[in-house]
Amino acid sequence: MTSPMSDRFALRYALAMTVLLLGWRPVRGDVDFEKDVAPVLQEHCLSCHGPERAEGSLRLDSEAHVLKGGDSGVIVTPAASAESELIRRLKTDDASERMPLDRPALDEQAIAALESWIDAGANWPERFVIQSPDAIRLARAATHWSFQPIERPTVPDASDGHALSGIDRFIRDRLRQAGITPSPEADRETLIRRVTLDLIGLPPTPEEVDAFLADDHPDAYERLVDRLLASPHYGERWARPWLDLCHYADTDGYLTDQQRPVAWRYRQWLVDALNANMPFDRFTIEQLAGDLLPDATMNQRIATGFLRQTLSNREGGADLEEFRVKQILDRSQMVGTIWLGLTVGCAQCHDHKYDPLSQQEFYEFYACLNNADEINVDAPLPEEADAYFASREEYNARRQELIAPLATELEELQRRWEEKLLYAWKHPGEDHVWDRQWELLGLVWGGNLGEGQLEGIEIVKLDWEERTPRQKDDLLDYFLQSGSVIDADRFAELKLGALKAELDALRQQYPRATRAPMMQAALTPRQTYIFGRGDFRDRGDDVDPDLPDWLPDWEDTNDPSRLRLANWLISRENPLTARVTVNRMWQAFFGQGLVTTPEDFGARGAKPSHPDLLDWLAVEFIDSGWDVKEMHRRIVTSATYRQSSAARQDVKARDPQNVLLARQSSLRVPAEVVRDQALAASGLLSRTIGGPSVKPPQPERVTMEAFGYNDWQVSPAPDRYRRSVYTFVIRTAPFAQGIIFDAPNPNEICTRRVRSNTPLQALTLLNDPMFFEMACAMAGRVLTERNEDDARIAYAFRLAVARHPAPAEAERLQRFLEEQRKAFESQPTLADEWPTDAVPANVSSQEFAAWCNLCSALLNLHEFVTRD
Repeated sequence: MTSPMSDRFALRYALAMTVLLLGWRPVRGDVDFEKDVAPVLQEHCLSCHGPERAEGSLRLDSEAHVLKGGDSGVIVTPAASAESELIRRLKTDDASERMPLDRPALDEQAIAALESWIDAGANWPERFVIQSPDAIRLARAATHWSFQPIERPTVPDASDGHALSGIDRFIRDRLRQAGITPSPEADRETLIRRVTLDLIGLPPTPEEVDAFLADDHPDAYERLVDRLLASPHYGERWARPWLDLCHYADTDGYLTDQQRPVAWRYRQWLVDALNANMPFDRFTIEQLAGDLLPDATMNQRIATGFLRQTLSNREGGADLEEFRVKQILDRSQMVGTIWLGLTVGCAQCHDHKYDPLSQQEFYEFYACLNNADEINVDAPLPEEADAYFASREEYNARRQELIAPLATELEELQRRWEEKLLYAWKHPGEDHVWDRQWELLGLVWGGNLGEGQLEGIEIVKLDWEERTPRQKDDLLDYFLQSGSVIDADRFAELKLGALKAELDALRQQYPRATRAPMMQAALTPRQTYIFGRGDFRDRGDDVDPDLPDWLPDWEDTNDPSRLRLANWLISRENPLTARVTVNRMWQAFFGQGLVTTPEDFGARGAKPSHPDLLDWLAVEFIDSGWDVKEMHRRIVTSATYRQSSAARQDVKARDPQNVLLARQSSLRVPAEVVRDQALAASGLLSRTIGGPSVKPPQPERVTMEAFGYNDWQVSPAPDRYRRSVYTFVIRTAPFAQGIIFDAPNPNEICTRRVRSNTPLQALTLLNDPMFFEMACAMAGRVLTERNEDDARIAYAFRLAVARHPAPAEAERLQRFLEEQRKAFESQPTLADEWPTDAVPANVSSQEFAAWCNLCSALLNLHEFVTRD
């Protein structure tokens, strides 16, 4: 392995830093060399005729090289542009001679500038050297902070003599330099609510709060943290931000937005992996290349469902290659954003404008992901496995008995069907292809063909002899479903419709396995090309999988490029992955990262507020064996995390954004936690872990607005009360409550959520039928579990915000309750609008309605939706 400052890198860096102006003589004529000429040569010529690459022995970066010419002789004749070979080659209509080769011709303005310069004498500022695009890129990389190797910094001394953690020493050292003192530790009720919400995404119960308050052990807080890290709800809480990153959804997107009924299998893998504290290096490898590991397990293959979270288009008439390319582009951006913290997608159409990533390097990176195919595989759940595998042999034998009498005729007709299908797939725009071509393509492309090999049209592209038995069976099933499109008479003559019905009936007699979406290596490797202006139809130079020159090289192995990429991402030499990952962790616990642009560690991104702390955390993360829970524990047990979040005037004036962290941040909880807290307070929450997506109540019109999907059948209890991470996500119509509370767009990669404060949020908490139902359930719980007003008020308050109410707060709530009682007593029929099935025994409907309103008010408190 090499480092960013290897010999090859140092050489290029030296070229990049070549002195531009050591002396000066003015350029004669009206043309401005620096403004009009040098940029043209730099942008259009130096990539092929510069110091790194001198095609035809011609360089155009300095006066001496320009006047010398190349293999074809002198190219510039001063004062005579009409006689200069350079101008002739720029203006010729012969594409084999015109420069730049295989690229758009220069516009008239650029050529005119060069002609004016030559006619004026082709004067060149003395000792002026034009930097090539490569040299500029490498110069940027050589000096940018995030591309430098990660080294362990020295931890500052504890100036106050306390036994502080490494985190606290870095933070307090900066505070000391700024003349600011840290805040005291938060009170215990605040602390347990904060850390419980942060680690498992649910509020602590009153019983858990009481136990913590009563625990006088010196390590009481640390033991609380360990219990939360071991909770099965930890994985649910931390799955959510990762699902934001990979823009998980249960539908395809685009116009028809078809369902993905088994997309949840990846989410289940994710929750399980986080709960098991899978090391982040393994976590990375399995998601990007689990199928390529030796003797890959089914779980490792399911992990590659991460790469299946791109949008996909199964609409009739869609150009399949166009949308396959879009998926690879999306995957490239996902990997670049999540692990490198770089906006790599900006180099899809041209060299990155700010970072050193060239367009060629982007497509070399893209090539690492270009040779993987999507498949859906029978992946039995634990409760399905025994019965499924025990029945396979008998099922296959009976299936073959049904098919055998027609085997020869079936093969002949199916081969004709496949020929038509392939032609329709290769020539989708031709008018003479039969009228029902899109019906056929839709049937095959939209189907889940393949048990572990290929899917859809990819199986048809395989030679008959190359197909596995399961592939042949799957394709036969789809032929029987759609073969009549080719030859309806022959199809009917052979009674293939009856055969299909018999096979369908047979399949229903045997146990089936839940499928899982995943990836596998393409059987036929694809060549990757640079797409001109990002257009997949404009194929330029071909490229091979590789990494950017300005980052450390990967190991020279025979592994597939996707696996090599995964291994490189988590190598110690890679300067980005550890920094980017610990920064996102920091953001989750403090509201903003040490780098406030987690998606951009490049030139346009923010610089770290505490660069030494960031690098120290990155080194600690790597040295721990990429232990995620250990890093979370390290952060939440720090004195910095445990500070009070109370605003301080002295800090506000000097550090208004709380960058120096003289206090903890007060944060609006994520959309999912808003709902999950209300479910927990109401007692309705279903704590079942994992499983298919569910559909909680929401206004019917939300999905009716979606063009391709409008069937939102609310799940029955208890599924309708599952945690929000399990909510069914429609790309074209995301869950309404989530959007109102700033859940991200499921069509886009999200590294940080915005936080807004709008009247619509308060109106949702007050009036949404889902929250009204939870408020009433909470009222029923309070009335059942406590007997007197003061005890009930205190209990309801604790269910909502996990602390005891102050006397003034309890008094205000008692007055509110009395006001509600009077209102319902004066108009008893008003209470009829409240749900009667939730009214506890021996409680009047008017009394119940009054308590429902009180609980609704508590669920609308600022403190309820805020983590202090």
